[in-house]
Amino acid sequence: MFTGIIEGVGRLAEREARGGDARLRIEVGTLPFDAVSQGESIAVNGVCLTVVEFDATSFHADASTETLGLTTLGQLAAGSPVNLERAMRPDDRLGGHLVSGHVDGVGTVESVREDARAQRWRFKAPAAVLRYVAMKGSICVDGVSLTVNQVDETGFEVALVPHTVAHTAFAATRTGDAVNLEVDLVARYVERLLQGREAAAIPASAPAPLPQEPTR
Repeated sequence: MFTGIIEGVGRLAEREARGGDARLRIEVGTLPFDAVSQGESIAVNGVCLTVVEFDATSFHADASTETLGLTTLGQLAAGSPVNLERAMRPDDRLGGHLVSGHVDGVGTVESVREDARAQRWRFKAPAAVLRYVAMKGSICVDGVSLTVNQVDETGFEVALVPHTVAHTAFAATRTGDAVNLEVDLVARYVERLLQGREAAAIPASAPAPLPQEPTR
């Protein structure tokens, strides 16, 4: 699990094709990288990856065909900056919101405009993602926990304060760029619970149960 609070900005140093999928080498950049261990999870632009090799300045992670096809990692150019967050510990502050690192869809930066010292970013998103997006709710964009300011049938808008722009890969993100989107976990669990409740309910049109004969 992650929080959506970016700990550092690195870059995709290399993507090596391996039998249909790929092994990525990520340079950690400003990410605090002490006490890293093989097998730990690191979110790269919001995608949970497993460290399979590492040295003092980078780590390697395998990306499956599904990960490459359903996130931006399959098209990300070598040298591109990436948001990095190591998995949260039980005693960490939850500064953003609970993030799983499992991307729900890919969106697009539609527009960026200045708003005093902040910036208003609008993202176009698939309908399958937007159904879970609520005004003033949380959403994870390229691994960054953000608050939704507006949402409509084609996309949503957030505000980025100067600190967020300066300390994430958003500083190099441009209009038209693709971004990874993960909806709030709470929304998905609420939907699942409601589906279970509806399935358990007896339809109004269902025939009444037949009376049973008394036991003799």
